Formats: sequence, C-alpha cells, structure tokens
Amino acid sequence: MKMTFRWFGESDSIPLSYIKQIPGMTGVVTAVYDCPPGSVWSEKSVARLKKAVNDAGLEMEVIESVPVPEAVKLGRPERDEYIQNYAATIKILGAAGVKCVCYNFMPVFDWLRTDLSKPAPDGSDSLSFDGEHMARLDPKKTALPGWDLSYTPEKLGELLDEYKSVDKEKLFGNLVYFLRGILPACEEAGVDMAIHPDDPPWDIFGLPRIITGEEWIDRLFSEVPDRHNNLTFCTGSLGAGRSNDVVRLAGKYAAQNRIKFAHLRQIKFFGDDGFTETGHRTADGSLDMYGIVKALIDNGFDGYVRPDHGRNIWGERGKPGYGLYDRALGAAYLNGLFEAAEHGN
Repeated sequence: MKMTFRWFGESDSIPLSYIKQIPGMTGVVTAVYDCPPGSVWSEKSVARLKKAVNDAGLEMEVIESVPVPEAVKLGRPERDEYIQNYAATIKILGAAGVKCVCYNFMPVFDWLRTDLSKPAPDGSDSLSFDGEHMARLDPKKTALPGWDLSYTPEKLGELLDEYKSVDKEKLFGNLVYFLRGILPACEEAGVDMAIHPDDPPWDIFGLPRIITGEEWIDRLFSEVPDRHNNLTFCTGSLGAGRSNDVVRLAGKYAAQNRIKFAHLRQIKFFGDDGFTETGHRTADGSLDMYGIVKALIDNGFDGYVRPDHGRNIWGERGKPGYGLYDRALGAAYLNGLFEAAEHGN
C-alpha cells in the first residue's frame, strides 16, 4: 500500500513540504490544470508538475483526473478526436512515471453536495448531501458544489436537454467505446485506468449514473476485461448507496486485482438518502472502516490509498473537503488500520 494525498497543483494552499511531513506519506495525487478539457496535456506542464513533487521528496504516480469530455459521454461524432487526445495524454503521463489515472464518467456534474459546511456538535463542519433539499432544486436555475461553472445557464440547459436521449444503456455503451479506444495506449504506457464510482451513486436531475454498485461494475469488467480497466474504490461514494455492502465489495474487487486506488472516507447517514462526511474513524460514521481495510489487505490489495475528504477543524477554511488538518489525521488513522490488518489483528 502507498499512502498518498490529493494536491491541486501549484495553486493549492497546502505546500508540498507540509504534505511530506505527514507520517507514511509517499506521494501526491494531482493533475495538470492549465490545459483545456479534451486537449492533449503538454509534456512541459507534466514535467514541471513532476519536478515540483519530486523536489519535495514525494512521488507523482497517480493522476486525478484527466477529464472525459461530455462529447465522449454523449457519443457525439467528434468523440473519436477527443479519445485520440486522451490516449496521447496517457502516453505522456506514462513516460513521466504515472502508473494510475483516476477518472469518472458522470454526466454534466461531478460529485454533488447540498452543503459545503454543515456544522457538527464538536464545532467542525464538513460536506453534506440532503436528498430532500436536492429534490426541490431546478438545475437550470441554481448551482451546487461539484458543478462545472464554466457553463453558462444557456449552455447548461442545452446540455441537459441533449442528455434526455441518453439512458443508462447508451451511457454504458459510450463508456465501453471510450475504454476500447484508450486501452491500447494504456498497455503501451503501463498506465492503469481506475474509474471512480458516481457520487452520490444514483441518478441526479434525471441524468443517468451507472457506476453505482456491484451490478454495473461487474458489467464493466465483463464487457471490458482488459487488465488496465480497473476501479477506484471510493468508500464514501459507494457507501452512500445503502444497499452496497462496502466491506464485501472491497474484498471482492481486491481479490480480482481490480482496485488500483482507494479513496477512504467516512460518512454518517441521515434521513432516507442523506449523508454527512465525518472524521475517518469507524466510530464516527456509518461505515466499518477497519472492516474495509481488512478486506482489502486480506484479499491482496497493494495499490494507492488516500484519505478522502476531511472536515474543517481547528479554524482551517481551506478548499471544501480538502483542508490539511483533518486529512492528515485521517492518513495517520488509516496507516494504523493498515498496519493492524497487515499483522493479522
């Protein structure tokens, strides 16, 4: 296992020197942010990023993420050009020593929350999702965390209308087409693709979501069995779907050697489908964090891990979910769980 930390590049308020001081930290998970979506990442930008990380004594072996353009998800005619660009970027990343690319295939919106700073009794605050609140919103008249704010309201409306002709089966077919287009480059470059589950794992505003649980993940691996087609196992995303047995799924996909990257975060359920992100300990939420880690280790997992999302604590007001203090505490806690599991305790 390699413990890593999400870092948003040179504009991140958290310096690499601080990340290096977290016990057990081997590298950062990052991306290039100065290339337009759908374009080929420049070798110069990748090299500059890698040098900054390596100079801090850390590795840059995981990229999160190379965004998949909406044209690919929709299956537009121009998707082939974007897929070629994506494949070219993978080759550049492989040449720079990247081993894994985390990506998602969520239409229009990435992760969604209804509150960026829900207060907790201890004085901390964190990201939260309230399904009842979400149900009252009109996506054409509001904006929420996780939305691509580069769209004008008019463009967003047009995009949402275009997706009305895309159901789960068509979206799944477009995902398979995308993977088959880029996997030869992955083989050449030695890069694993690791798809991130949808967050939360159910349809939003009528938009289909497919990487939501065991049925669709199994379908993906059956349809595209290539060894470079893998999973980012996100406990918070899969765990929000209360029918997902996250401990069992961790063991199942680790045994298949399909988990290349693990996002480990804790959530606490409320209402029918609400959840709030909490501290990482099992006692702090609804997920069995030790059970998850033990299932990973017992079934041969040896990939990358990062403490996923953190609360705002000790007065920190950083990027929502991505402050330093609580994620550093989470890394220390997770390191302890892994050490215990590896020793059979």
